Amino acid sequence: MAGKASAPQKPLDWERLRPLRRRTWFARPPEQVAQELLGMLLIRADSNSICAGRIVETEAYLAANDPACHAARGPTRKNASMFGPAGHAYVYAIHSRWCMNVVTEREGSGSAVLIRAIEPLAGIERMTARRGMSDPMLLTRGPARLCEALGIDRAFDGWDLTRGETLWLARDPGRAKQPAAVLRSTRIGVTSAHDLLLRYFYDANHFVSGHRRGLPVSTPAKEA
Repeated sequence: MAGKASAPQKPLDWERLRPLRRRTWFARPPEQVAQELLGMLLIRADSNSICAGRIVETEAYLAANDPACHAARGPTRKNASMFGPAGHAYVYAIHSRWCMNVVTEREGSGSAVLIRAIEPLAGIERMTARRGMSDPMLLTRGPARLCEALGIDRAFDGWDLTRGETLWLARDPGRAKQPAAVLRSTRIGVTSAHDLLLRYFYDANHFVSGHRRGLPVSTPAKEA
């Protein structure tokens, strides 16, 4: 639920949640996938625990006319996963920390959606141990923080998220019938393409990592 921490009404068997398996769902424009990933669950399983959170903030990176996209200059060893099949993860390093993207569109396109923040729902003790802090509001507010909390690193670069193993995405059975208001704004921390409204987030959700100023997604794109 937007605006405060929330949890499913009854305990979930996280490992039994059906993953998003249809690759065609991911093989769409990143702007569309970025918006529809909001409210989905990001789940990370290991031998000791299940950690999960609801996605509350994303950013789209375009295959064309987007110099802020890592794929803008073509494929390299580091960004090769961006040009692979949709529904795979692209994990990159920034300041010695990791950030996770979901690859979109057809293979060879070079577009993706950055997961910027999640609302932690399960495995909070494990996340706390990984992050070395007890404040739940700081566990997963930001792309590098959420990767550290979930134990996502470069080993997951190219990971097939549709497999439903170790790291995957699923629909949230506890999601409210009336979705929270979604806003869009310019992206955070980019050094170019500042005018593109490609950041999507739940209005007033406290787990959103950046400012909460934006336009309703129905508003025609223009500089914020």
